[in-house]
Amino acid sequence: MDNMAGESGWLVIRKEQAEAYGKKLSEAEFLVRAGSTAMREGTPKVKRNRPERDRLVQQGILIPDVNAALFRFSQDHVFSSKSTAAGVIIDGNSNGDHWKEAGGSSSLAALVAQVTRREIELAMDECDRKGLSAFLAERDFGKPRVWALRNNHRYPAKATVAVAIQYLPDGPRFSAKTFFNGFGEKEAFARLEELAYELDRDGETLSRTSIEAAMDAYDSYRTTGAHGEIFNAFGEPRDYWVRSTRERENRVYPTKPLIGFILNKAELNGGWGQKSDAAARLHNAGFIIVDQKDQPIDRPERYKHLLEGANRIRLCALNYFIEPAREKAAREVSIRAGELAAAMGLTERSPNICQALGGEKFQKLAHVPPPTSTEPNPSSSTVFTYTLNSQPEADTVTDTKKAPSPSAVNLILYGPPGTGKTYQTAWEAVRLCLGDEATAALNGQNGRAELMSTYRSLVSEGRIEFVTFHQSMSYEEFVEGLRPTTDQSEDSSAGTGFRLEPVPGIFRRISERAEKGVPRVPRGNVVSLDGRQVFKMSIARANVAAEDYLFEEAISEGHTLLGWEDIDFSDDRFSDVEEILEACRTQGEREGEVTLQSGQVSQVDVFRNQLDVGDIIVVTKGNRLFRAIGEVTGEYEYRQRDNRKYCHRRAVRWLWVDRDGVPASEIYDGNFTMRSIYALNRARLDNVALESYMNSGGEPVQREARPYVLIIDEINRANISKVFGELITLLEPDKRLGADNEIRLTLPYSKKSFGVPQNLHVIGTMNTADRSIALLDTALRRRFSFKELMPDPSVLSDNVEGVDLQKLLSTINERIEYLFDREHQVGHAYFTGCQTRSDIESVMRDKVIPLLAEYFYEDWSKVAAVLGDSAHGPARFLDANRVAVPRGMTEDDFTSEKLRWTVKDKFDFSEFAV
Repeated sequence: MDNMAGESGWLVIRKEQAEAYGKKLSEAEFLVRAGSTAMREGTPKVKRNRPERDRLVQQGILIPDVNAALFRFSQDHVFSSKSTAAGVIIDGNSNGDHWKEAGGSSSLAALVAQVTRREIELAMDECDRKGLSAFLAERDFGKPRVWALRNNHRYPAKATVAVAIQYLPDGPRFSAKTFFNGFGEKEAFARLEELAYELDRDGETLSRTSIEAAMDAYDSYRTTGAHGEIFNAFGEPRDYWVRSTRERENRVYPTKPLIGFILNKAELNGGWGQKSDAAARLHNAGFIIVDQKDQPIDRPERYKHLLEGANRIRLCALNYFIEPAREKAAREVSIRAGELAAAMGLTERSPNICQALGGEKFQKLAHVPPPTSTEPNPSSSTVFTYTLNSQPEADTVTDTKKAPSPSAVNLILYGPPGTGKTYQTAWEAVRLCLGDEATAALNGQNGRAELMSTYRSLVSEGRIEFVTFHQSMSYEEFVEGLRPTTDQSEDSSAGTGFRLEPVPGIFRRISERAEKGVPRVPRGNVVSLDGRQVFKMSIARANVAAEDYLFEEAISEGHTLLGWEDIDFSDDRFSDVEEILEACRTQGEREGEVTLQSGQVSQVDVFRNQLDVGDIIVVTKGNRLFRAIGEVTGEYEYRQRDNRKYCHRRAVRWLWVDRDGVPASEIYDGNFTMRSIYALNRARLDNVALESYMNSGGEPVQREARPYVLIIDEINRANISKVFGELITLLEPDKRLGADNEIRLTLPYSKKSFGVPQNLHVIGTMNTADRSIALLDTALRRRFSFKELMPDPSVLSDNVEGVDLQKLLSTINERIEYLFDREHQVGHAYFTGCQTRSDIESVMRDKVIPLLAEYFYEDWSKVAAVLGDSAHGPARFLDANRVAVPRGMTEDDFTSEKLRWTVKDKFDFSEFAV
């Protein structure tokens, strides 16, 4: 619609929230363009053209818009006169004078479409400089209800877009009144979401980001008094609490102060009697309302405004499982139905939970592919495992000093549990990617948050991969293996079975990515893949010259085309795939049995229902090339052609076109299949490369070599020869690609030539309490250097409410080494979060004592010895009670005294007193 303003002959009506474009075709024909909007309820009492409007609604030409006050034209429509068209659009009477010249610079919608992230950021910076009140008052904007988020700060969404226009070349200045005549919410919010900004809507669902940011602020308030101007107003919390989705020292927070901080209000209700109350807002955002002891509180049945059922289950699963796993850069996450039920306080709801977790709606909400699940299903024991393909909350790396390491690094960090191997691994990975100088400031406790943010950013760029080895890990998972896949051509109506296709594992994927290098993202990158699906699509048959015109037409006119039956699927009922199936059976012309898997059903369903506005399509040229990338901008349309073929279309904004085509390997790990349209596997998609093409303006994408890192956690738990196979030799620095003794091998399944590039570093971790380093595979020992990480008591406090933590840890480890060995000590990380004596008791009771029991195979006399207890001496942590001889047995039957050991309710730390 926005390009109408730049074409000659087009007229426009802008009345209240409606905006329509029209063009005179002849004296008796006036065209209104698809996508135009019309008022549902005009002001005149006499509505001369209401019958015509109602007829268009009945025919599906006018359909409900996302704005409840408007109808939208689902297709181009020709009216008998200019005045009739205007009367329908304004829902009143018109002699045609409502139509005005569109004009290039006067189209406000076109100006909004020109706004990029650069202008938005400048507007937000202006808001920061002037303060929110002055920023709004300068242009007469009222109190905002919708906010755009940037780095956990909120900016008024509509006002930000209006001000951003002023930063365009020769951009005009708008006030609240002149910006879409006082409206424009839909246009402003849509543009912000197109630019990948997250929106917060007051009175609607709050984002997880803003809620967790409020919790961070409340933590600062409790420790330093920061933000007291808001939090002091609420006094001591009493009734309603909410559980954080992140691992925190204290995961329970009062509801009112959090919502007060988010909304900048000092007075509001904390319960859930009204939709605007604090607990209700948090509940509807997918957070769990609890009591002060972190026990879930049942939702009152009488309050119908509270989210319930499958919708709430999906939101809670997203907030408490999927997103925290993404923040940790996990490759997958598992959700046990019973665990989710317990977290939410649900009983006997396993079927509902399993249905919600396994359904397509949750996959779209969480942006994950279909999960695997265990049997029985449904059951409280059913486990759903999801592959995570993106890191939506990672920050962007802004440091441009990405100095490569001088040579390939193969390093294993080893030590007892709790010695900081996870943190050290992240630091080493970031250092190898960015260089020593860039990471110097990230070392130590003060730089931990920034370090992990940088780490997650590198993960999202594909430069760091993480995998955990286990006993059943295989070559097929790590390097490459065969996977069954189905195929379906554009001309066949159904697939003919399956075939086995070589699929790369994590090691081959990152090796090939490192060898290709990082695409250089052009400046002004404004189109991101965040929140979008990516689909492969064919426009006609690339090997049929007679159909070349279809591709050219699609590019020049801004749409994409799909074949499969000459049936109009515009009606809303076709949002149900069963209705598509029925129509193909009764009206279709293709021969043979028609099922849900038939191409004319499944492909139309993907094109009409699964492809969303804002999604990205990659147009292929055969199976090995792609020739265009576009952003879907319109809903499904049916346009009948003379040959009655390729009548299905969607509007598209083309981002990149190369008619000769570029190899699929540039953006995808594998060839494309013959199906007309399907969602690409995000795990096999090079997101950085695809974004580079999307923002290149049609220019070739340049690549540069950068360091990559593969992290292998628990590397000693797998059968190394089974996992690496013949590739173990390729890890040696002098055998890498480009080295003097370069070696390439032919992979057994794909038959591809493969080598390991010099810019790929490998970091492994090993828990020495799990398996001794002496038992490690000899081939692996020769190819890796080893760095020991042992407990460091000096990082702990020497006085936590009278307890010397340094002395406590040192004493325990000295006794362990004497009774067992040095590899089974207790790491300092167990105690780093201890701020009170109660914290120390919790760590000892819940972590250290169970770990010692495992070390000594439940020999509690040795556990007691490590803790300084004995059967007849002081009892500081454990009580020892003599077990009486059971009836029927004599004491002489056993030579030693039998003791029953129990953990004390209250611990005695006098041995470790300051």
